[in-house]
Amino acid sequence: MKTLYLDCGMGAAGDMISAALYELLEDKDTFIKEINSLGIPNVVITAEKIRKCGIVGTHMKVTINGIEEGTMLNEHEHHENNHNHEHHHSMHDMEHIIASLPLSEEVKSNSISIYKMIAEAESHAHGVPVTDIHFHEVGTMDAIADIVAVCLLMKKLNIKKVFASPIHVGSGHVHCAHGILPVPAPATAYILKQVPIYGGKIKGELCTPTGAALLKYFVTTFGEMPVMTVDKIGYGMGVKDFETVNCVRAMLGETSNNTDEILELSCNLDDMTPECIGYAMERLFDADALDVYTVPIGMKKNRPGTLLCVMCKSEKKEDMIRLIFKYTTTLGIRETIHRRYTLNRADKSITTPYGNVGMKHSWGYGVIREKYEYNDLAQIAREQNLSIEDTIRMVTDCK
Repeated sequence: MKTLYLDCGMGAAGDMISAALYELLEDKDTFIKEINSLGIPNVVITAEKIRKCGIVGTHMKVTINGIEEGTMLNEHEHHENNHNHEHHHSMHDMEHIIASLPLSEEVKSNSISIYKMIAEAESHAHGVPVTDIHFHEVGTMDAIADIVAVCLLMKKLNIKKVFASPIHVGSGHVHCAHGILPVPAPATAYILKQVPIYGGKIKGELCTPTGAALLKYFVTTFGEMPVMTVDKIGYGMGVKDFETVNCVRAMLGETSNNTDEILELSCNLDDMTPECIGYAMERLFDADALDVYTVPIGMKKNRPGTLLCVMCKSEKKEDMIRLIFKYTTTLGIRETIHRRYTLNRADKSITTPYGNVGMKHSWGYGVIREKYEYNDLAQIAREQNLSIEDTIRMVTDCK
């Protein structure tokens, strides 16, 4: 599966993400010509090679009326609640601008959805309806350029799944038209709800609302880099300089289709009978636990106890937690996230003189395995008065 991993150890901004993806392209010149031919009002985009901390990457320079974005408004000055300002655009205006661009419907839809995410965050941060949020003309065109560029690049690269590291948001405060705001700024913090973020010693805003919205929209999993075969690496450079290289690193490659994350829920039990533990395990399996098992352990006061472990998918977590509390005596449950690698699987059936026998066929990672269904083997073994081993040999001879 074609997979993208974004390293956001120095945060993310729209131009940094677009620059990192741009570096993954084969035909870079054609892309710059295409993005500039779209007709985003007064916008020109230039890809510049720059060096930071000894690493060469790309800075995506966006100019509006010939002036680079970094020399104009702070991103948080892009919104106002003043309907009368002649150089401001409403969300409706922004949708019209994007809809008028000669882009595929997919790219237009993605771009509008991302900008709506920013508008909703600003609306929540300032306590006004989305319809009352007005974006400064400079901010509108700058953000449209970044968002459209990323959406177009994602389509051109034909990426199937996007992973990203937890996002470094910076620390301290940021100055804007409304005053001094904490980092992450309210709109950024709102967008990044349910996303793993962290601060640090670096003072300043590392993740902007546009960068946050792009990551929230495209990234399917935040966490450690998956096991992948990397084919290309791109560095999207930010404007500011820090002791650490200010960039988003994009790594494009292939991952197995059979990689996912599962949860392990566990608890220690020292006051339940084996029958009660067995019944709890049955109920957990009935609720679609991937696996349930026990391990003998020694607990406090030298008591022998049982470690109950339940493996499940994340969407089943709440159900499993309720069942564990309902059917066990535990007062607390621990959660651990695991990355799981599985072989491809298919069910087969073979016909023998003794009846049909199901078979699990699995393959991948350079191996092929087959295993007969135990219940089918056991039935034949009972009927023929054979051991399981003899039954397996007999069934195998019939293949």
